[in-house]
Amino acid sequence: MRKEGLVELLLSDREVRVLGALIEKEITTPDYYPLSLNALTNACDQKSNRHPVMALDEQTVRDALDILNQKGLAGPASSAESRVIKFAHRWQEVFNFDRRETALLCELMLRGPQTLGELRGHAERMYRFDNLESLEATLQKLGERQPPLVKKLPRLPGTKESRYAHLLAGDQPEWTAAAAEPTAVSALQEADERIPRLATEVEELKRQLADLQQQFAEFKKQFE
Repeated sequence: MRKEGLVELLLSDREVRVLGALIEKEITTPDYYPLSLNALTNACDQKSNRHPVMALDEQTVRDALDILNQKGLAGPASSAESRVIKFAHRWQEVFNFDRRETALLCELMLRGPQTLGELRGHAERMYRFDNLESLEATLQKLGERQPPLVKKLPRLPGTKESRYAHLLAGDQPEWTAAAAEPTAVSALQEADERIPRLATEVEELKRQLADLQQQFAEFKKQFE
């Protein structure tokens, strides 16, 4: 097992996405892991469970894999069952993480900074935390590594909870200000989606009311 201190941890955003996608797919879809270059590219670019959403092409993913391979974090997986070259991470060989640490770091790599509650919900597909205390303790353990792999961010104005971020791509101060924007955008998107649904429900209530009024009118006629 290699020691993490010997690994150059400073990755680019693309390398983080490729590595995170490999880790995620090994846990959530083990029957389809390791991944071909095409499958890995699709995993990097998928719109669910990703922030930000990226649009990487196969050459970009291949370039990221080359760098990750140089750093001992990912590379081709030997298999006699397929002629297509497939790729796997070597995360465990470098860091020797447990399942809890892997799940949390993977979610931070794929979605960016998150609160304890967000992390617990998002990481459930990879590891189910019984409570926020055990989750926070795991994050603290990751933050105490040398070098540290997780950082607790200052609370944003108007928010009640702090967020946590991984440090595999280095410390990025812009997270402190820029991360508020997706929340606002998400709220606007939810409102836009809710308006048509409410309009449909109102129309249905109007129709039901008209039916009831007609039934009542017909009922009254029986006594006139």
